[in-house]
Amino acid sequence: MRKKAVETTMPMLAVRGLVVFPKTVVHFDVSREKSEIALKAALSDDKRIFLTAQKDNSVEEPDMKDLYQVGVVAEIHQILKTPDNITRVLVEGIYRAKLIDIQQKEPYLIANVKQMVNYIHTKTDDVEYDAVIRALKDAFRQYCRFMPRMPKELVSSVLNEDDPAKLFEAIASNIALSVFDKQQLLEESHILSRLGMLLAMLSRETEVLDIERHIHSQVQEQLENGQREYYLREQMKAISSMLGEGEEEVDDYSDRILELKLSPEIENKLMREVDRLTKMSSSSQEAFVIRNYLDTVLELPWNKSTKDKTNVEKARKLLDKEHYGLEKVKDRIIENIAVRALQPELKGQIICLVGPPGIGKTSIGKSIAKALGRNYARVSLGGIRDESDIRGHRKTYVGAMPGRIINAVKAAGSKNPLILLDEIDKMSNDMRGDPSSAMLEVLDSEQNNAFRDHYIEVPFDLSNVLFVTTANTTQTIDAPLLDRMDVIELTSYTREEKYHIAKEHLVPKQLKANGLKASMLKIADSALYSMIDSYTREAGVRTLERKIASICRKAAKEIVSGEAEKVSVTSKNIEKYLGAKKYLDDDLAKKDEIGVVNGLAWTSVGGVIMPLEVSVFEGKGTVETTGSLGDVMKESAKIAISYVRSIADKYDIDKDFYKNMDIHIHAPEGATPKDGPSAGVTMTTALVSALSGMPVRHDIAMTGEITLHGKVLAIGGLREKTMAAYKAGIKTVIIPKANKSDLDEVDSVVKENINFIYAENLSDVLEAALVNQQKSKIKENLIPINNESASKEISLRS
Repeated sequence: MRKKAVETTMPMLAVRGLVVFPKTVVHFDVSREKSEIALKAALSDDKRIFLTAQKDNSVEEPDMKDLYQVGVVAEIHQILKTPDNITRVLVEGIYRAKLIDIQQKEPYLIANVKQMVNYIHTKTDDVEYDAVIRALKDAFRQYCRFMPRMPKELVSSVLNEDDPAKLFEAIASNIALSVFDKQQLLEESHILSRLGMLLAMLSRETEVLDIERHIHSQVQEQLENGQREYYLREQMKAISSMLGEGEEEVDDYSDRILELKLSPEIENKLMREVDRLTKMSSSSQEAFVIRNYLDTVLELPWNKSTKDKTNVEKARKLLDKEHYGLEKVKDRIIENIAVRALQPELKGQIICLVGPPGIGKTSIGKSIAKALGRNYARVSLGGIRDESDIRGHRKTYVGAMPGRIINAVKAAGSKNPLILLDEIDKMSNDMRGDPSSAMLEVLDSEQNNAFRDHYIEVPFDLSNVLFVTTANTTQTIDAPLLDRMDVIELTSYTREEKYHIAKEHLVPKQLKANGLKASMLKIADSALYSMIDSYTREAGVRTLERKIASICRKAAKEIVSGEAEKVSVTSKNIEKYLGAKKYLDDDLAKKDEIGVVNGLAWTSVGGVIMPLEVSVFEGKGTVETTGSLGDVMKESAKIAISYVRSIADKYDIDKDFYKNMDIHIHAPEGATPKDGPSAGVTMTTALVSALSGMPVRHDIAMTGEITLHGKVLAIGGLREKTMAAYKAGIKTVIIPKANKSDLDEVDSVVKENINFIYAENLSDVLEAALVNQQKSKIKENLIPINNESASKEISLRS
């Protein structure tokens, strides 16, 4: 049985940069007065002192937290005073010990320590010991290759030692390891684990020494080669000077600079660079940098420009041919062309096209350039985080180049091109700078007439450039940057616009791309509508184009394989080519129902029919809302309930319904979040219907925000909402009277097929939408619903 370790009190020395192992003799210098007193105290007693390493050598008065807890109890053999008054001590490690606490700090450290066994050695697997010892000797032999000053006697004794403990002591005390590594070895008790740790450390040190030697040899070789090349270059320079070589290149640069007839500032700067080139070796790295710089600056279109086309009619025809819809953008471009016809020197107009993806913002930039007769260049700003991407890098940097703006002007080949700055809302910033700040100068007509790129270092006039930017949203664009742009909002394409784009542009494009002729594949109008309604849900037409491309590929397969000579796709056989329908039509009621109203909602991919249902039960006045309704819609429900209380008498509704009736409001498609104030009239109509028992006309849809006093306020997205009603077959739509002027933006096909009721108050809405019991019976027996609906709509509109 192992004896219990005994705690001992003895003087302690905190050593810096040194770890002492048991059974090893070491010497070190002592500089602190407190340490010298501790050594004298140990000598006067039993010559034993506790040595432990400091974690931080800069600490002058170490405490428990500054010391490693495992150290060595050593015996002092000798203390000497050197001529320069430094105390040098020779000690031998006896056994490991653990620091329990520090009992005294003044005038020297006295520690309470507990003895630890030096090694735990088990002989369960002698083969493993033999393997580790053999590997350790091989590693030590490799280490000695890089340490030629290692004593041969030491190397021989290590390689001939087979005792694990003695082998460890011989190697650990004679190799260069960090204090941390040596402390790790000291704290490990099991000799096999300690040998394994030493093997890993020795292998790592050997690898580091190998790399150091390799680097040293490379540096030495480079120094020798550099010196040799220097003499050779000087000789070549002298020979070239005597032969007159190199003057032809300099003359060429000088002639090109003078031909451009630049401003004196720019010309002097370039001439100084040419003068520097003459004083350098033609093969030097700096000469290469100067040549690249001069070539880049001289290739810029300093004096090249194109003449603007100012024919408004031709420009309109071109825009209509290449893009269907987008009337706002076309009008804005035509206005720009007309103004330029009157004022050719017009500057500073920056157009920003904002809208959802896929509606043609990028492609319309090419059309604008073509309509104006300008050269075109596109700069993608998505993901840019470095200011140098806009302004360029200093030419002193390795691999320096101009920024994207100057590169775009260079690529365009004229000083007045149209540059499309794509995805300007996707720029971000980090520690390398804010590219949005650099864009402020680019897009400011008061500053960009002398834009300085970091690479070209001379001012370049960007005031003649027409910048067109695109973005999906203005929310992420910095306010100062947004203030410099004329924003044009682009909405999603309507169903009819998608149909015309597909028929006039996408189908011919994909037929050509897939090697088909118009006679080989016929896509019926009904098939195009089916693709728009049942296979896509998007603001633009990218997915629609992919569906058309898919049909073209399948048709090509049938024709090439001999299955058919020509293919015809209609709404009846479209599932054969595109699979089952992904999106179903809105499920509208087929008859008048109580508490069910057709609302209209706007989404990022267009308008939709949003049915709203209300049920009432006997209860305690609880109001339940389901269907992922947002906070604004829930507030609209509260306003609707308050308004219904104010008109309860008019519709024979129990005045205390809010106390003794539970109301449940639900919007189908509960997984889709819904929010916004425009469902106010829909909720109110559904509540009045459910509480009064009057059905709501199934052939009518409505939208509008409400107030507590029953006023109907204007809403947004009217164009998309009315298109959804037209698509669903709705014949009558109730809209706020304040939105009457917005009907100019509604498609003509919608206005021709839908009758609009302009509601100023909720009473107008209820009068048009509700069918009372008596009128319902008359309609069932005598008059069709549609005729009475039409007559009511006519009377309300008048």
